[in-house]
Amino acid sequence: MTLWSRISDALSALGKGESLADVFDRLRTPPERSVAFAIAVVALGAKMAKADGQVTRDEVTAFREVFQIAQNDEAGAARVFDMARTDIAGYQDYAARIQRMFASDSSTLCDLMEGLFHIAMADGFYHPGENEFLEDVSRIFGQTPQQFQALRARFVPDAPKDPYTVLGVSPDMPREEIRKYWRKLVRDTHPDAMIGRGVPEEAVRLAEKRMIDINRAWDQINGCEKHAPGHL
Repeated sequence: MTLWSRISDALSALGKGESLADVFDRLRTPPERSVAFAIAVVALGAKMAKADGQVTRDEVTAFREVFQIAQNDEAGAARVFDMARTDIAGYQDYAARIQRMFASDSSTLCDLMEGLFHIAMADGFYHPGENEFLEDVSRIFGQTPQQFQALRARFVPDAPKDPYTVLGVSPDMPREEIRKYWRKLVRDTHPDAMIGRGVPEEAVRLAEKRMIDINRAWDQINGCEKHAPGHL
């Protein structure tokens, strides 16, 4: 059974008067959590599409890159998108429900934000409305401003790209503390760890970019400190 057939099954179980957002209240444990994760990315992506006023072909392609959607599953994916886009519930309601579901696992919320950034940048332009949307969702998810800036630094071409911002750390932190934080990011980015916390296998490929970015940032920080005056 594919991810999208499982999503279709979840949608078919909706009762009269229930919305897509109500699905999240039922999908709390693996493997159902991976269904909730996929719906969350598509639903919030659909809401985000309103931020810049249009849904482009590039954004649709981005959905396909985040989740491998087979031709016979396209109707189910489109149904999720349309239900979220036309639902009277605002994106804050969706974000709050998702935050409650993954409240004990902030790494999964970071995974979800990465999917949204990937979709936002699919057309090559970071619209101010998308920035406002993503910043607000990040706040609802309980992320710190530093975590949001780290995501923005990795995905938005004209955002500040110093390695400390990319890792979400302060230049004033001791190197060993930065190393510990970097190692945690590496552990959290491992495919097995992501699948274990409910990220669908289809979306794990997003972690490839994260691993490259965080390792490059650490190499830059480590290299700079090795060559700093007085460093032995």
